[in-house]
Amino acid sequence: MTTFTSLISEIQDPTASGSTKRQLRALTRLADLFVAGSGGYSEQQIQLFDEVFKTLVAVIELKTRAKLARRVATDPNAPAALVRAFAYDDVIAVAAPVLSQSTVLSEADLVVSASTQSQGHLYAIAQRQTISEVITKILIERGEPIVVHTVAKNAGASISDDSFRELVARSGDDSELALHVGTRRDIPRHHFLKLLETASAAACSKIVAANPKFADAVRGAVTEVVDDINLEVRNKSADHAKAKKKVRRLKYWKELGEADVHAAARAQNFEKTVIALSVLARCPIEIAERAVLNENPGVVQVIAKAAGCSWATVKSLLLMGVADRRMSKMDLDRARENFERLETRTAKRVLEFYDERRNAPTVASPPFALRAPADPEFSQDKLTDAVPF
Repeated sequence: MTTFTSLISEIQDPTASGSTKRQLRALTRLADLFVAGSGGYSEQQIQLFDEVFKTLVAVIELKTRAKLARRVATDPNAPAALVRAFAYDDVIAVAAPVLSQSTVLSEADLVVSASTQSQGHLYAIAQRQTISEVITKILIERGEPIVVHTVAKNAGASISDDSFRELVARSGDDSELALHVGTRRDIPRHHFLKLLETASAAACSKIVAANPKFADAVRGAVTEVVDDINLEVRNKSADHAKAKKKVRRLKYWKELGEADVHAAARAQNFEKTVIALSVLARCPIEIAERAVLNENPGVVQVIAKAAGCSWATVKSLLLMGVADRRMSKMDLDRARENFERLETRTAKRVLEFYDERRNAPTVASPPFALRAPADPEFSQDKLTDAVPF
């Protein structure tokens, strides 16, 4: 008890020479006392110790507290209870050093901080050298733009498929975020393609500008730039190469059919789906990719009809998560009616028209928009709407 009381007094005494070091030593020794008997402590007692540290840290003047936090932030052997006390401090100058640097904090500690504390705390966590998918999900959901941008720029942040989807959705009206997301090396290809489809022309141009290897591809039309980027990324995709090899094998043995598209779509296998769909529809893979990713259900219906697919396969394509369509039963019923009205020859003519226009040496039209020509066969009864690719 004498030792305990002495340490408490030393911690609360800022007047002595070299007080910062002495207070740190006193806090560390106090933590060691707790750690020494931690094996016999109940969860309730451990929580009580955390509260004691939080209380003791709070009575130290702010300037000294910030110095102590900076000191323990880079110490891998610092007592966890002490580091946690600094991390939960409401003052950012105290919490930020440990939240952004300390390896002593557990995943659970970071979850609590990210879930309950201020944007300043979130910003500090977003700067950590490594961040798990669980933490980045919370940061992206709760964070203001500066936090989200920091996560997107952090190469050490692990981002889940769902979190990438959220980032891509937010990038539609945020060119800076689109640039950060589009230049991440770990972005899944279907999200990369979706980003280029939904981002503004200015954002796409910035993504291209950030990649000098694509500079020669810029010919004034965003569609051409995107196609060149897609080709580059596609060629470097291991998943795409694997799917392409399998589809080629099926095609060579004349086994490729609608069942392969259906199975790939049900399995949420983007790469195999678009490759098989493009082979059966005899259209460029860029068109199949855009059809699968496009939120407009009419787009993929045209490709599927040209490929000779049935409604069961089209339904599986429409329910693929990569497009995030979230179609209700009523939406699906309406899509089925439209699909059954659409004739195969009409769908094939749409693809032929698009391919001719795409390859024609003319001034580019607005990106990703394919409008049906003035022909009765392309009336509103045949197609649900204009078909944007």
